[in-house]
This record gives sequence, C-alpha cells and structure tokens, in this order.
Amino acid sequence: MNADRRGPWYLLTGLILGLLIGLAVAWVFQPVEYINTRPASLRADYKDHYRALIASAYLASGDLVRARARLELLQDEDMYRALAEQAQRTLAGGGLPQEARALGLLAIALGQPPPTVPPPTALATASPSATAAAPSPAAATATRRPATLAPTFTPLPSRTPTPTQGAPFILEQQELVCDPKINPPLIQVLALDAARQPVPGVEVAVTWQGGEDRFFTGFKPELGLGYADFTMTPGVSYALRLADGGQPVSNLTAQECEAADGQRFYGSWRLVFVQP
Repeated sequence: MNADRRGPWYLLTGLILGLLIGLAVAWVFQPVEYINTRPASLRADYKDHYRALIASAYLASGDLVRARARLELLQDEDMYRALAEQAQRTLAGGGLPQEARALGLLAIALGQPPPTVPPPTALATASPSATAAAPSPAAATATRRPATLAPTFTPLPSRTPTPTQGAPFILEQQELVCDPKINPPLIQVLALDAARQPVPGVEVAVTWQGGEDRFFTGFKPELGLGYADFTMTPGVSYALRLADGGQPVSNLTAQECEAADGQRFYGSWRLVFVQP
C-alpha cells in the first residue's frame, strides 16, 4: 500500500533529476557554440569589441567607406551615437585612452558630410573659323602628325583628416559667457591648431572633488569639429586640462549673471586652446 503511494513521487523525482542533468550538460559541460554568426546578433559587449576593432582599423587606414560598411553589419539605429557613447563609456570605465580616441575619431568622421568629387573638366576643342585661309600646297603635302590628347585624371575622394600629436595646447582665451539660453551652465572648450583650424579628437579631462570625467572634441560637429562642452553644477569648483598636455585651468565655477530685465542666472565658461 505504501509502495503504491510512493510510486508517483519516484517518477517525479526522476523527472526532476533528469531535467537538472540535461540542463547541466547543455549549459556547463557541452554548451552550444555559435560560429559564423551575424554581427547584429552578437551580445552587447561583443558588439563593443567589434566597434573597437573597426575604429582601430580606420585609424590605421583612414578608409571611412569600409568602416561604415562594417558598422552597418551591426544594424545600430544610430552608428554615430553608438560610437560616441562607447567612447565615453570606455573613458569612464578606465579603458584604454587610445581605444576611446579611435572610437571618437570614427564617430566624428561619420558625422561629417561626405567629400564631394568635382566633375572632370572637359577638354576645350577648337572650332573651325569661317575666315580661315586656304592651306598652301606645301602644307597640303606635309605629313600630318596625330594630335596628342592631354591625359585626364579623376580626383580621388580626400581622406578624412585625423589629428596628429603636436605641440601642447596653450590657453589663449578664458571668457565668461552670460547667455540665458545656455541652461544649465557649461564649460565650453574649443581646440585649434597653429593655423586656427579646429582639431577633433582632443581628449579633455575635467576633475572636481570626488569625481572626474573625460570626453573628446568633435562629438558635436554642428558646433565645430574642435568643440566640446561639460555641464557644471552650481557651487562645485572644477579643474580642466587637455590630456595631450598643456596649461591646466582651475577654479572654474558657475558665476551669476544678470539679464537686462534684472533676472539672475548662471553663466558659462568658454575656453579656447591653441597649439603654438
């Protein structure tokens, strides 16, 4: 009688043990290995590694067309934003600055309009003149030489410029900007080379008591390839420096400004760095 009552429990126990053993074999001892899978089906951390490899290859070759084609395999909704956010995560997580810089430069290059190739210039052909003199007999009997056509060249698309390591930046201008439209207050950074051209991909480090943040110029191409900004919190003192070296700027705090109607608001700082 007791054996009949325990019969179903033995079956249930065996079923549970068999299920657990099957899961252990499938997940631990012989897990499924995916090979030749599509990049879009990769896990998030593998996608980050894939983007980092693409960015490193682009930094070495400058081939933006190939880099774009490879990134399209990931099927990101916005590849520019994905690269920029990964660059920021790499810096915030203590990753390699070289990797973050490569990601940032590729994001900047993708944000620029594609280079335009001018159409080839047509060769000028001489039109026959109505008043041309009749050829002389000597000229008629002369052997005519075939005309040599000028070679034409198709201009190649220009390579996207990447910044090179140059002289350390120096602070040329520090200005308090009282603009009520800029809210919250910002630390605006502009990096220029010796020719007064904006420099993208310059790493900027901002520190304050108990915190640090790093970012790159050029992540907002609509404001300039050498532009970057950082949001300030009123009452906090910040120090800023460019990671490539140069003059640090300290004691950056949000200063109060007064509008024409008497309303008070916090202003922003604008810092211009130039390579000598």
